[in-house]
Amino acid sequence: MTLILTIVAIAVVALVLAAFIFSIAFRRVVPTNMVHIVQSRKATTSYGTGMTNGNVYYAWPSFIPVFGVTVIELPVSNFDLSLHDYDAYDIDRVPFRVDVVAFFRISDTNVAAQRVSTIQELNGQLLQIVQGAVRKVLASAKIDNIMLERATFGQQFTAEVQEQLEQWGVYPVKSMELMDIRDGQGSQSISNIMAKKISHIEMESRTEVAINNRSAETAEIEAGQAVEIRRQEAAQAVGERTALKDQAVGIANEQSRQEVLTQSKVTAEREMAVSQVEQVRKAEIAREQALVSADQQRQTTIIIAEGELEATRRTAQGIEVEGAAKAEAEKAMQLAPVEAQIRLAEQIGQNPAFQQYLATIQSLESYIVVGSKQAEALQKADVKVIANSGNPAGGVSDVMDLFSSNGGTNLAAMVEAMAQTPMGQAVFERLGIQMTPTTAAPPSAPAEESPE
Repeated sequence: MTLILTIVAIAVVALVLAAFIFSIAFRRVVPTNMVHIVQSRKATTSYGTGMTNGNVYYAWPSFIPVFGVTVIELPVSNFDLSLHDYDAYDIDRVPFRVDVVAFFRISDTNVAAQRVSTIQELNGQLLQIVQGAVRKVLASAKIDNIMLERATFGQQFTAEVQEQLEQWGVYPVKSMELMDIRDGQGSQSISNIMAKKISHIEMESRTEVAINNRSAETAEIEAGQAVEIRRQEAAQAVGERTALKDQAVGIANEQSRQEVLTQSKVTAEREMAVSQVEQVRKAEIAREQALVSADQQRQTTIIIAEGELEATRRTAQGIEVEGAAKAEAEKAMQLAPVEAQIRLAEQIGQNPAFQQYLATIQSLESYIVVGSKQAEALQKADVKVIANSGNPAGGVSDVMDLFSSNGGTNLAAMVEAMAQTPMGQAVFERLGIQMTPTTAAPPSAPAEESPE
């Protein structure tokens, strides 16, 4: 009995050990990026990271009754799907080839497990879905738009497959991308479009380069013009400043020279006036000396007076000629600066003292000429001058009255008075002159003789 119990116990232990080893052999731990869909007799359960049922299960062989299961392994990480050298057409049936890349992820593993049994099978079905969407979208547009708006068509691809992907429990991770578009077999459409675009870009580039070169050249020309204009303006300013300086210096020099000439003229005129006054004074002194000597020797006095008057006249003429020459020279020198002459004329017109001075000079010259003529007349007339005044000049001055209107009147009165007296009548009778008295003088009034 003991032996039987021992054998039974060993058998149970062996059975338990075998069951444990068997269970360990079929125990499965789902990797992080995978999900295992376990189909049992009664339910479909998903195991993996983040799943409600965990990530550990027992994959009992399907031949085991009641406990047997089938397993579908699908990735839960992103996977890509590519179309390479896929032949497509545009709306005008222009053939071309495209490369399209899509990125997907399984969103519902149970739905995906219902559709496919392996990831390879899923990829194949998704590839057909993508091909249909790409062909449909591209066939509704022109090749030019397809080449220019690749991102837009990638979004259209994604929108086209969105609804179908939900039926496979898959969703797009990002918009599909149209990676490349090129000519198909025997087609040059893409090349022609690219050549046109390249030529257009080259045209725009050359146009921009030409515009930039023109702008640069224009800027350089304008800068050169600005520099040249600035240089000319600076030279003009310097020239104008130099001209103004030269003009101011010239005007100052001319004014200075005119002032010097004016002062020289004034000095010369004053010297001439002094000389003339001295000459006139000398003539007057000589004439007074001649008149005083006339009492002693008339003939000698007349000769001396004539010589002195002649000498005086010639001296005066010489002075006058010299003064005229100097005046002409001064006038010639002053003709150029008209302003100086105008200023001199204004000074003469506004200076009564200087006008009076010039009038005095002219009176002295006239006095010299008249005195010379009177001396000549006295020389020719046999007149004896008896000066009863206090000085010889006064007597001579009275004799000169004989040649004036006052002297003539006085002479007539004297002759009339002499005719009224017996002595005067006797004198006139002796001279053979018949005088008829106009008024009878009283006999008792003898004529008065002027004291000699």
